[in-house]
Amino acid sequence: MSAAARRLWAAPRGRVVAREPFGTLEQVTDGVWALVSNPFGGDRTTLANGGLIAGRTGVLAIEGFNTPAGAAWLGEHSKRLTGRWPTRVVVTHYHADHANGVAGYRPSAPAEPRVPYLVMTETTSQLAITRNRPQTATPESNERETIWRAAVPMPTEHELVIDLGDLHVRLLPQAGHTASDIVVHIPDRRVVFGGDLFWNGILPNYVDADPPALRRAAESLTALGATRLVPGHGAVAGAAELARYTQVLDELERAARAAHAAGTDATTAANAYALPPSLGEWTLFNRAFYTRAFTAWYRVLGG
Repeated sequence: MSAAARRLWAAPRGRVVAREPFGTLEQVTDGVWALVSNPFGGDRTTLANGGLIAGRTGVLAIEGFNTPAGAAWLGEHSKRLTGRWPTRVVVTHYHADHANGVAGYRPSAPAEPRVPYLVMTETTSQLAITRNRPQTATPESNERETIWRAAVPMPTEHELVIDLGDLHVRLLPQAGHTASDIVVHIPDRRVVFGGDLFWNGILPNYVDADPPALRRAAESLTALGATRLVPGHGAVAGAAELARYTQVLDELERAARAAHAAGTDATTAANAYALPPSLGEWTLFNRAFYTRAFTAWYRVLGG
């Protein structure tokens, strides 16, 4: 990872309230905290971003993270910062780095009032169960599957509003990164948690993507008019970073369409491609992410 990419995680946008090798918990605004994971430091306790939203009557935690230790860490900081263990948890989509750690939200202290409600779409629940199941079941995998099955189903035809007393949070059904994504919008704070529909400074993962739907989702995020956006991966962002991300989506579409029209297979085209420097530096989890992007577009274009 380059020095510029390292600076992306070294410069939080809000007041830092906790820092670990796997990420930083920073206050975005009153009652809202973002956990910005550092996926390149070797510690994958959380891996994806998430956060906390606190109101007078409850606390909403966002994402289950990669491991139960990551969710438990955020739960403990919820109690330290707000006086409450999370009362609800929303998982934006089924990918392991966002969903597999949900068991960490089970309170370890007998004094905690109850296990928080888990909210996810029915599609996300089904995909988590079928796609995240290991070849050999373990007590941990059985526990998280039980939690996924018991999740409160989020409607996919309209938004769900969660009342936290003095704060209302909109859960907006979307698609694009997967077949079923959720955007978390706090209108009164002008904050959005975009899940993996938005990546900041890291090339997005198209492994399950529907590229045209992903582009429409980016437009929907822009239309919300948030001043602070928490991506699924990368630093807390503003409108300028979201606009640059949208330009990256458009450039990947342009390159894939050109290669497809020339009759070049997706893998060959992707191996020869890199984003233009004019779009700034975009870190890769893996060079295969270019191949995934081209392959996703070839599915749309045919071939």
